[in-house]
Amino acid sequence: MLDYVYLILFKFFVFLVKYTPRFIVDNILNLFAFLAYKIDARHKKIARVNLDLAYEDKISNEEKRRITKKCYKNLLYNMRDFVENQNISKENLLKKITIHNEHFYTDIKKEGKEVIFLTAHYGNWELMPLCIGARYGTLWGVGRALDSQKMNDVLQKNRNQFNVHMLEKSGAVRGLLKALKNGENVGLLVDQNTSDKEGILIDFFGKKARHTPSAALIARKTNTPIIPAFITTNDYKSYDITLYEPIITEKTDTSEEDIRKSVQAQANVTQKAIEKKPDEWFWLHRRWKNQYEELYK
Repeated sequence: MLDYVYLILFKFFVFLVKYTPRFIVDNILNLFAFLAYKIDARHKKIARVNLDLAYEDKISNEEKRRITKKCYKNLLYNMRDFVENQNISKENLLKKITIHNEHFYTDIKKEGKEVIFLTAHYGNWELMPLCIGARYGTLWGVGRALDSQKMNDVLQKNRNQFNVHMLEKSGAVRGLLKALKNGENVGLLVDQNTSDKEGILIDFFGKKARHTPSAALIARKTNTPIIPAFITTNDYKSYDITLYEPIITEKTDTSEEDIRKSVQAQANVTQKAIEKKPDEWFWLHRRWKNQYEELYK
């Protein structure tokens, strides 16, 4: 029953986006974002803990509040873009983006290698794989299915428009290795907290955090370069995708150190991207929970 409630709400949102003037939709979304910020005490606290850990007193409390408010706005505007991208043509999709430092990708392809795209819950992260798939061909990633089957079907249909395929976490590595072997690219989001068992300890914003080694493990095994890529916007209409210098995972006799160096490099470039425009990262996730769990209580 709840499945259908979610679907009806989504259909209403689709109707609102498609048949209401954009400036009215923007005002409605701004109101919803404001109300969410006022009502959602739990996630507002999570964001404050994260910002305090990351920036301490380097930015003001007012700036921390502004960034948190923007988190809610980003989510709602990303949902609007999600709706607008349903059944969009490849031409119109690519008109929305500008890719910077594209030579990092083309240089690797000239060597006959595939690429592991690495990103975070940053900017419009649902738009990113669509654009990568439309621009560079088939892309494989990993994603947890939504609890609502109806909404998960909507999500998967949207993702699959431009040769983007999502694998369930269980057994995903085998699928990603197969994709690279078949000459197809891989994309991973690697900015979330992990358990002691799943992640390794690195420095992130000067604090210890657990980070998934999945990209590094695959890169080392297959000798595949990792290209960090992050998407940002200033108006929620046009978007910039910036590619960063490839991370090459070494393959020496000390495998653990090879992986640690690669993962730390991934954390460093993610931090660098966030610092450029901190109000586009998803601060509502308990990023440092593994090491600072008591702060989130």
